[in-house]
Parts: sequence; C-alpha cells; structure tokens
Amino acid sequence: MTSVEVGTMANSSLGVHRVRENGTQFIELLPATNDEHGGVIVDMEEAVESADFATLLRASMSQWRLQGKKGVWIKLPIELVNLVETAVKEGFRYHHAEPHYLMLVYWIPETTSTIPANATHRVRVGAVVLNDKKEVLVVQENAGRFKGTGVWKIPTGVVDEGEDIFKTAIREVKEETGIDTEFLEILAFRQSHKSFFDKSDLFFLCMLHPRSFDIQKQELEIEAAQWMPFEEYAAQPFNQQNGLFKFVTDLCLAKLHRNYTGFTPRPIKSFFSNQSSYLYLNGQDMVNP
Repeated sequence: MTSVEVGTMANSSLGVHRVRENGTQFIELLPATNDEHGGVIVDMEEAVESADFATLLRASMSQWRLQGKKGVWIKLPIELVNLVETAVKEGFRYHHAEPHYLMLVYWIPETTSTIPANATHRVRVGAVVLNDKKEVLVVQENAGRFKGTGVWKIPTGVVDEGEDIFKTAIREVKEETGIDTEFLEILAFRQSHKSFFDKSDLFFLCMLHPRSFDIQKQELEIEAAQWMPFEEYAAQPFNQQNGLFKFVTDLCLAKLHRNYTGFTPRPIKSFFSNQSSYLYLNGQDMVNP
C-alpha cells in the first residue's frame, strides 16, 4: 500500500505531503484536504517558486487521478499571484475571486463537470417606509441612472456578504436618510437577468415602519430626501409607466387597503450547525405548534 507522511521541501517553507510510492521512493505533493464531494482543496499560504509549484502540482494531479478524485480547487492569496500562470498552463480555470484571493478549479474525470457555477445573483432591496400620515420616505439620487431625472424613489441598496435581507433594508434607510426603522415584511421580490456584469439580480421589496422622523440625508449619494404623500409618490409619471415601480405602488395600495400580507422573517436553526438563519413566510394563517 501507499503510505503518507508529512514533510517540508528543502528549498522552501511550503509544507507538503510526502508519499512513499511502491515502497521505495518518496514523491512530494501539495498539501490538500478532502472536500465533501470527492475532490480536494489546496489552500496555498506559503511562498513558493513557480517552478517548484509546477513540479508539485503535476505530481499531485497524478496522485489524485489514481485516487479517483474529482474536482481540484486551488486557493491562491493575492501575494501568490505569480502562481496563477502556472496553474492555468496545467489546465486550471478561474472560478471566482475575492479581494484577497483567487480560486481556480480543475475537473479530473472524463465526464461532465459537476463543479457548481460561481455566484449567479446579486441581491438588492428596496425599502418602503410609510408613516401614520400615509407619507412615504423618498429620495432623489445624485449618482447613477436616476441622477438629474427629478424622480422621487424609495431607498434601495445591495445586501452585503453575510447580511440578512431585513437588516439591509434597515441599514440602507438609515444610511440614506438618517431615519430609524422597524422591519415589517417583504412585500414581493423580482428576479432579472444580465443585470450586473452579466449576473442575475434578486430585488426584494420591503416594508418598514419609521421609529424616527427627522431626515438627515446622506451627502455622498443623496441629492434630497423627504416625506411625500403616498398619492403624490404614486402619481409620478415614472411610476405609472415603469412596470416594476407601478407594481411597487400597487402593492403598497394593496397593503394599505386590502389586507395584503407579505413575508416576515422567522429565526430557525440549521440541522448541520448551530448557525441561525431566517425563513421568510406568510404567517397570517399559520398556527403555531
């Protein structure tokens, strides 16, 4: 049988796996961990020369083929950008990138790859904030496609990584207008494609209740902000002519006058970990156990 030991290359500080082959010869492999889908993950942390990396990578790929591995992931921190060309020449392709690393991937079997695609969607929110006077909180933007149009719109923004949707809505309203809010529900959501660098877009329309009323607009992105009578907001030509914004006004009217019920967040625990998440549901007719 092939035995495995852990050692160190003589000419670098890169920790490698040393494999005894046929009981007589050691070969050195890249350090890797098994993933849950029959593949391996190489998390490069230490500096290594491109030539040494190429030798290790070729030996490792040969060993992983013999072991029947499937996907091979290589995570390269930005400090090891010199290794990207070497990996690409060995058949690796980009999968995704973050500010501090690049992830490359290779599918070993001669079958259709089951490597999942990179993130497919950007997630955004729109925040409808209505006070007891039936006034809606609206802004005019000084950047982007609404700059200079005179259109009054609801606050919108992008969900940060690891951020809950309802928290994004609260944060965006606070950042753009200075208004504190309580999240009520998601009224609806829209999916569109080819939106942001060819990625799809999920837009969640949220309703919130104000906890403060004095507006302090954000200077960087917001030209003006105000409380506007909802009828005046809805009557804007842009809202009447644009499909999405027409639905925004119609949904708000349904909420105000026809008992429309959206989706509220309910905390749940994961079966696989202690991490909390939120299930958004229409709880109006739910009976608690």
